[in-house]
Amino acid sequence: MALIVQKFGGSSVADAESIKRVAKRIVDTRRAGNDVVVAVSAMGDTTDELLDLAADVTPIPAPRELDMLLTAGERISMALLAMTIKGMGVEALSFTGSQAGMITTAEHGAAKIVDVTPKRVREALDQGAIAIVAGFQGFNRGTGDITTLGRGGSDTTAVALAAALDADVCEIYTDVDGIFTTDPRIVPLARKIDAITSEEMLELAASGAKVLHLRAVEYARRHGVVLHVRSSFSSDEGTIVYDPAKGHPKGDQMEEPIITGVAAEKNEAKVTVGGVPDVPGKAAQIFECVARTNANIDMIVQNISAADTNRTDISFTVPLAEGRKVVEALEADREELGFTSLLYDDQIAKVAVVGAGMRTSSGVSAQLFRALFEAGINIEMISTSEIRISVVTHADAMEKAVRALHTAFGLDADSEATVYGGTGR
Repeated sequence: MALIVQKFGGSSVADAESIKRVAKRIVDTRRAGNDVVVAVSAMGDTTDELLDLAADVTPIPAPRELDMLLTAGERISMALLAMTIKGMGVEALSFTGSQAGMITTAEHGAAKIVDVTPKRVREALDQGAIAIVAGFQGFNRGTGDITTLGRGGSDTTAVALAAALDADVCEIYTDVDGIFTTDPRIVPLARKIDAITSEEMLELAASGAKVLHLRAVEYARRHGVVLHVRSSFSSDEGTIVYDPAKGHPKGDQMEEPIITGVAAEKNEAKVTVGGVPDVPGKAAQIFECVARTNANIDMIVQNISAADTNRTDISFTVPLAEGRKVVEALEADREELGFTSLLYDDQIAKVAVVGAGMRTSSGVSAQLFRALFEAGINIEMISTSEIRISVVTHADAMEKAVRALHTAFGLDADSEATVYGGTGR
């Protein structure tokens, strides 16, 4: 008997019929002789609708109360799913995040999991029941408050449960058949990947791939959780995310392609601090100022200083939601920092190619820049790692850039991918 954790996103439980379809899949897994724990998201666009409702009553909702509101979405779907399974003749018990032992930090809206004590979930399994857990939410011991993990947090809930329960596999169900070489909504000829290393998946998730949440991939890698990403709308095998140190899940493989996938992200902004005195310690001061806003910096570029002024420009990207507060913080410290200008651009996109084969292959950069040049796309910033090359372009050019790179690196499939609906989460 295996212990399987299954996660179903909002598009998989969008309405009553979808919930019935998901319940049948869960019951089939249980009747095959497996113990089953399920993490479930809010139905369809419920979270967005609740956020809109909060905005209608107040321009700045109190973070604590917003978490209380948003966690209602997952409680609805977990209860409905448990009811449906019971109606099929199989015992099921639903649990909120706190009841399932998801202990988090106190930060509302973006809490991090610090401990998982799934005593009640384990008891339910021992009683022969299927355990249904509300994703996206937890509980802080210090404050006694309900918290949320941020958008996509249901993925992290599922992985954390799988790690704590020592599950055999964590199945992430979505509305596409697995992980593709790029978003099939942008490139219909995207190809499904049978297996991908956790380090490649980390880079793709960090670069904008929506099928798996970055924090979930990090958690799975750290705790040795095997992920299987598959569609809740079909019975096809999906994509295995595996630890490269343990080898390919299907044994010895022929040489893998140099580039595994292309990812893109529009929700970023570029800040350029101009006329910065080129003296030791000035960059440290600038980024200490940014750090006080709790913004996450991604790409950084510093120009060579001008010989006549001994001043330079520093550009960096931050999440779009954090861009304005970063600019305000820098502007407030302008006199101390000594820069002469501050530019903000929220019409940018990040596009990245990722592949472990880049470590042992030359000419990848040249091929990338040639493909973008031939597509008429201008590059504003460049960043690299061992297995990734990222560029910043104008937002309007993002999809064109993705298509150009996908074709240039030979990733196009012979037939179009199937997208069943929703947003890919």
